[in-house]
Amino acid sequence: MTIISKKQMSEEDIKLQYITPAITAKWDIKKITMETNITDGKINLKGNFITREKPKRADYVLYLNPNNPIAIVEAKDNKHSISHGLQQAMAYASMLDIPFAYSSNGDGFFEHDFLTGKERELDLDEFPTEEELYCRYKNGANNGEGLSENQEKMIQQPYYSSQKTYPPRYYQRIAINRTVDAISMGKDRLLLVMATGTGKTYTAFQIVYRLLKSGMKSKILYLADRNNLVDQSIQQDFAPLEKVIHKVNFSKDDPSTITSYQVYFSLYQQLAGGNDDQEEDINNTILKLKQLFRPDFFDLIIVDECHRGSAKKESNWRKILEYFASATQIGMTATPKETKYISNIDYFGEPIYTYSLKEGIEDGFLAPFKVINVMTDIGEGWRPRKGQCDIYGNEIEDRIYTNSDYDYNIIIEDRIQQVAAEITNYLKSTDRMAKTIVFCATEDAAERMRVALVNQNSDMVQKNPDYVVRITGSDTYGKSKLDYFISVREKYPVIATTSKLLSTGSDCKMTKLIVLDEMIGSMTEFKQIIGRGTRLREKEGKTHFVVMDFRNVSRLFADPDWDGPIEMDEDFNPKSGSGKNTKPPVGPGPDPVDPKQPKPIVNRDGCQVKIVYKTVSVYDANGKLLRQESIIDYTKENILGAYASLDNFIRKWSAEEKKEKIRGLLREQGIDLETLKEDQGMSDVDDFDFICHVAFDKKPLTRKERAENVKKRDFLNKYSGAAREVLEALLDKYMNTGIYEIEKTEILKLDPFMKMGKPQKIASYFGGKDGYLKAVKELENAIYDGGAA
Repeated sequence: MTIISKKQMSEEDIKLQYITPAITAKWDIKKITMETNITDGKINLKGNFITREKPKRADYVLYLNPNNPIAIVEAKDNKHSISHGLQQAMAYASMLDIPFAYSSNGDGFFEHDFLTGKERELDLDEFPTEEELYCRYKNGANNGEGLSENQEKMIQQPYYSSQKTYPPRYYQRIAINRTVDAISMGKDRLLLVMATGTGKTYTAFQIVYRLLKSGMKSKILYLADRNNLVDQSIQQDFAPLEKVIHKVNFSKDDPSTITSYQVYFSLYQQLAGGNDDQEEDINNTILKLKQLFRPDFFDLIIVDECHRGSAKKESNWRKILEYFASATQIGMTATPKETKYISNIDYFGEPIYTYSLKEGIEDGFLAPFKVINVMTDIGEGWRPRKGQCDIYGNEIEDRIYTNSDYDYNIIIEDRIQQVAAEITNYLKSTDRMAKTIVFCATEDAAERMRVALVNQNSDMVQKNPDYVVRITGSDTYGKSKLDYFISVREKYPVIATTSKLLSTGSDCKMTKLIVLDEMIGSMTEFKQIIGRGTRLREKEGKTHFVVMDFRNVSRLFADPDWDGPIEMDEDFNPKSGSGKNTKPPVGPGPDPVDPKQPKPIVNRDGCQVKIVYKTVSVYDANGKLLRQESIIDYTKENILGAYASLDNFIRKWSAEEKKEKIRGLLREQGIDLETLKEDQGMSDVDDFDFICHVAFDKKPLTRKERAENVKKRDFLNKYSGAAREVLEALLDKYMNTGIYEIEKTEILKLDPFMKMGKPQKIASYFGGKDGYLKAVKELENAIYDGGAA
C-alpha cells in the first residue's frame, strides 16, 4: 500500500493522524470540542436576496470545565509552516477570552501565551497537559498575582443546564465569567453593556445561579422598571429558580415571612415611589423598606436597564440603591447614559464587558436592517396661507412648520393619512401579518395613527379587530394586549402604535417593521428603538427587519456615538442636577390639557400632503452607509451594468439558448425577479418585459398580451394537426408560467402533453427532437417579435 506523504495530506488528514493524537495524549477527550462554531455567520442583505456568511469556527477548543475554555488550536495542512495559523488562533482566542492559542501543521505546535505575551515552538509530543495549563493560568492571572481562593471556587461552579436551556453563547459566557470573577475578588459595583437582543436577562440568571449555588451570595434583588419585564423574567429565564423567587408587593408582604426567599424581583417605581421629585414619596418608601428589609438584607442587586433612573445623581431610584449600599450592585444596559447630567460609569464603574450591536450583527446573532427613508413635500417646511384657520376656526400662527412640529405643535391630518398609507402599502407588498411598531410623537398621535391604520386596513380589521392596537402608558386596553403583541405564537395585534411604552425593554422578538414618526434626539433612545427589531427568529421567518423613517431620524446612524466606545462625558459633574436650571433639556412638551386652546388641526383642504421621495439605505454594523437605493434603482443599475443598451439586452436575450441563465445572473447580484415583480404588482408580466420596463423605461406587456400577439400574427398557421396542438399548449403554458418552463423538454412529461403521447412521439410530429427544438425556438422568437413595447 502506498503511503501518502505529509505534504500531500489534506488539513483533515493532518488533524486525524497527527494533531488530534498529540492533544488527546495529554487531554481528556471529553474536554475537547472540534469544529466549534463561535458565531452563527453574518446575515447579508443584497437587493431583495438574503444570505448568511459561513460561521467562524475553531478547529479545537480545550476546556478546564464547561464554564471555562482555556486553549484554542488552529490546524493547517503541512504545506504551511507550524505558526501559519497562529494569528487566526489568536484572533479567536481574544474573541473568546481564552489565555492560550496554538497553531499546528502536524510537525509541532506554536504557542502564544496571552498572560505573558510570549511565543514558543513545541515538538508534537510537547503539547501542555491540562494540569500544566491550569497551573500557568492560575499563577499568571490578575497580572501575575494569581487566582484567589474565591476565584478558584467560582471557576469550578457550573452553569445551570437542562434540555430546555441552551448553553451560553461565547459573549454571554465571558460576561458571566468576568462578573462572577470580579465579585469573587470583592468588587461591589459592576456595569455590563450588552446590545438589545443578546440575552441580558439570561446572562443575569446564570450569574445569579452560580453565585447562589456557590454560597457567595444568598439574598438577591432584581430591579426592572416594567411590570411585564419582571413577569417575563420570572416566567422565562429565571424559571429554574421559581421556588426561591418572590415578587415584592408592599401592600401584601409580611415582614415575618418575606425573608424566606433568595431572589426578589421589584419595580423601580414600586420601591422609589411614583414621582421622582416628591420627597414625601421617597420618605414613605424608605419607611416601607425598613419594615420589610434591613439595609444589609440584600448582598447582590441587579439593576436592569440601568440607563434609566438608577444612574441619575438626584434620582429617588438612586436613593434606593444607596439604602442598600452594602450590597454588590450590577448595572445592566444596552445603552449606558453618559451625559453631563447622568453617568452610569460614575456610579457603576467602567464596563466590565461590552458586547455591542455591531458585534451582534457581525456574528450573526442579531438581525441586520434596511432603512426606508420617506420624505413628504412638507417635511422641510410648510407655511399656512395668510389668515388660514384650522378646523376650529382659529387662525394658525404664521410661521414655517417642519417635522419637529407635526403632531407636537400642529396636526396635519393628511400627513397622518399619507404615513398610514405608506405603512399599509409596504405591508401589502411584503407581509400583512408582519409585526409592526409605529413610534408616534405623543399618545394622542398614536391614537390618530391607530384610527388611520384601521381605516386603511379595514379588510384585516374585519377579520380581527386587534389587527391595529394603540399600546401606550395610559391606554388600559392597549397595555392588556402587550403580552399578545410580543408573543411569538400570537398573531394579533399585528400593528402597535405607541409613544414611549415600546421603546425599551419589551421583548418584541418578531418585530419586522419599525416606523419612526417621532423626533428623536437622544442616541440612547434611538439605540433602544432600533433594538426592538434586532432579535432573530429564522425558524419563524424573521431574518432581518426594516426601519421606515418619516422624520429623518436615521441621520443618527452617522453620529460617532452610534456604536462608538463608551466614555464618560468630559463635562459630567456628580454635583450637578440639584439646581433648578441644571436639568437636561427636554423635547416637545406633553399634550395640551386646556381644551380651549387645542393644537391647531389642519384638514386635507388646508394642507394636502404628498410623498415626494423614498430611498432604501443599507448600513454596515458600524452604522456606515453601504449604499442608498431604491430596490428598483438597484435592479436598474445592475441590469445596465450587464447590458449597456436596450438593443444589447434584446440581442443577448434572443441569442441565449436558455433564458433562465439571465435570471440566474441577476440572482447572483441579489435580484430575485419573481419577488420583485410580486412587490410591484407585476407577477403577470414576462421577465423580459419587466427588465425592459425597469432598466429602459419601456411599457411592459403581460404574458397574456404577448401570447395573444402570437396568435394574431398567424405564426401557428405554419403548423397543423398534432404539431399545432402541441405549440398551442406550449403557448398556454407560457401565458400561465413564463418562458422558462417551455424551454425545458421535461415539460412534455406533464399535462396536457402526456395525453398527446410520450416525448419521443411528440417530437416525431416535428420530424424528431431537433425539429421540436427548432419549433420551440421559433415560438420564442414569435413571442418576443418586435422586442419591447
